[in-house]
Amino acid sequence: MVSKVDRVDPREIQSLQLYLNEYRQQAEIFSQQLAFLEDGRMEAIAAIETLQSLSASPENTVLLQIGSGVSVRAKVPEPDRILVNIGAEVVVEKQNAAAQDYLKDRVTEMEASAKKVAETLERIRSQVNEIAKRIDLAYQQAQMQAAGSPMTPISPKRPTTREED
Repeated sequence: MVSKVDRVDPREIQSLQLYLNEYRQQAEIFSQQLAFLEDGRMEAIAAIETLQSLSASPENTVLLQIGSGVSVRAKVPEPDRILVNIGAEVVVEKQNAAAQDYLKDRVTEMEASAKKVAETLERIRSQVNEIAKRIDLAYQQAQMQAAGSPMTPISPKRPTTREED
């Protein structure tokens, strides 16, 4: 017979489930942040490549996207005078090489931020897995208690708590 010490407290399971849901929400937010950083990094890299080709092109012609997948060829009259948004809607004029350096620095910053976010996301996922294991164990114990035997198999109808990859 199961002793009183081994009994599963339903409040503990409920509490663990709440923690699990909160951690999953946090993981989703960090995943979105990671995707946002990657999009910004790719956009900055594309801008650097465009600035490099602009300074190498004798015609100073670029493809300018105007929306809905439509682009036009545009001639840039002053390819060495680049307008750069440095944040908070502040735009400054920089030389082409200085603009490229600024963007390269931003890429480096975004990569460092993405690394930190990825590490945090990994820690959260680890906590999610640990809590899911604890919930599974609690369900197993509850089922054994309900059956009155420690050898009772687990019902396949119980809710799944492991994060799906």
